[in-house]
Amino acid sequence: MNKFKLMAIALVFGVSSLFANNIINPEVSKDEIRQQIVELVQDANHTIDSEVTVNVTFTFSTSGEIIVKKVNSTNPQVLAFIRENINSKVLVNPGRANRNFTMPIVIK
Repeated sequence: MNKFKLMAIALVFGVSSLFANNIINPEVSKDEIRQQIVELVQDANHTIDSEVTVNVTFTFSTSGEIIVKKVNSTNPQVLAFIRENINSKVLVNPGRANRNFTMPIVIK
């Protein structure tokens, strides 16, 4: 009988923690995220001589800050540009936290 009571209490705590842990993540389209990042890049001062297209893999923190994980370029100017203008910037409508996004960015 004690094991049954213990199991019932554990079940109640387990189920209640599932409902208490329901975090609402905004459903923002990739196009909207891309538009916001394009605005960040367009407003920046360009120090790159030619047009470059790079694939950037990033995620969002829980506060909406962009965390750049990977840039497929070895050009130090491109890496510095991404670090200064995209990394650690906060978007108005960020995507879901801790989800990887990869998108090509054209730097002119």
